[in-house]
Amino acid sequence: MSSILNSDKAPEPVGLYPHARKVGNLLFLSGVGPRKKGSKEIPGVTLDENKNIVAYNIEEQCHSVFQNVRYILEASGSRWENLVDVTVFLTNMKDDFVTYNKIYAEYFKDNLPCRTTVEINCLPTPIAIELKCIATID
Repeated sequence: MSSILNSDKAPEPVGLYPHARKVGNLLFLSGVGPRKKGSKEIPGVTLDENKNIVAYNIEEQCHSVFQNVRYILEASGSRWENLVDVTVFLTNMKDDFVTYNKIYAEYFKDNLPCRTTVEINCLPTPIAIELKCIATID
């Protein structure tokens, strides 16, 4: 048996999917980006009039995406410390990995989930990072 879960603090999904789904004592999060709830605002992103990325700040996006993951975990009855697996999608590994890895280490120093980081061509919105997570629920 599984249940669909959503957070009232995290940004709305950009498609037909929930924030998370609980199966047994596992919690599977859909891809989480850095957008802000209730708006199209993406922290650290500057767009031109055609919605093309002019500039972005990976540090701001990292902090925001980690906060959104925390919102979803807490709304779903889990917590940051229960993360067991994190898949990270970056659109620019060459330029962003060092900064992302430094910030990641700050957030996960007391919790060491398994991690995979991959570079992808683009994401569905003009963001530079997205996380896919699995956590346990006590």
